[in-house]
Amino acid sequence: MNLVQVTRVGEHIAVITLNRPQAANAMSLALLEELEEAFSNAAEDPTIYCAILTGAGEKAFCAGADLKERKGMSDKEVIKAVRQIGNVAAAAENLPVPLIAAINGAAFGGGLELALACDIRIARIDAKMGLTETSLAIIPGAGGTQRLPRLIGIGQAKRLIFSAKPVDAAEALRLGLVEQLSERETLLEEAIKLAETIAANGPIALRQAKIAINQGMQTDIHTGLSIEHLSYKETIPTTDRQEGLAAFKEKRKPDYKGE
Repeated sequence: MNLVQVTRVGEHIAVITLNRPQAANAMSLALLEELEEAFSNAAEDPTIYCAILTGAGEKAFCAGADLKERKGMSDKEVIKAVRQIGNVAAAAENLPVPLIAAINGAAFGGGLELALACDIRIARIDAKMGLTETSLAIIPGAGGTQRLPRLIGIGQAKRLIFSAKPVDAAEALRLGLVEQLSERETLLEEAIKLAETIAANGPIALRQAKIAINQGMQTDIHTGLSIEHLSYKETIPTTDRQEGLAAFKEKRKPDYKGE
């Protein structure tokens, strides 16, 4: 059984599913290896314009690291395993196309860190999430201490990390931890609907917009504007830009090819 399943919706949307429902989709070393490969394959596939990351089953998006597996590790092996989770989160963040996290249940520790590395988060209304590591006498080590404050602000991030207390979906939305809530039955449907809306736009523009936002947010405003200008210039000589103008003039839906 594959620990990570990849399916296609239409021509241009990939759905990547963590597939260990019996273990709350916890990130074993084997799952991490498959997930990294899935992100790598998606990154290299020019026909994918948007991707969705979710978990199998009804209970959990991802409960974090596989603590049963970790219990038998040496200190050096634990550090290596945490670095691997961080590398996979970075692969999610660096995916060239928009990545939507469809949080179908509990997202704790490394599971939430993985969702934080996605571009947009849609959570089921009964989902709970949190960076709970300090309750285990460790800290978030796969990007949580860096991505969470950038997303929701330093004070709220410290509150969540220091207390190790999970929040429910409603509070997560209020904090800006997630961008959208969904009913239990319609989560994947709504994620796909958003992905279809995104994938209908110019694929080169989507990639360049992601570059401009992600890289620009790490710099001062003047450098960020320069990054934006460079990304904008990449869209100008494309066939898609001409197609967009023609479709607008002819009042029809554009047919973008990623060229």
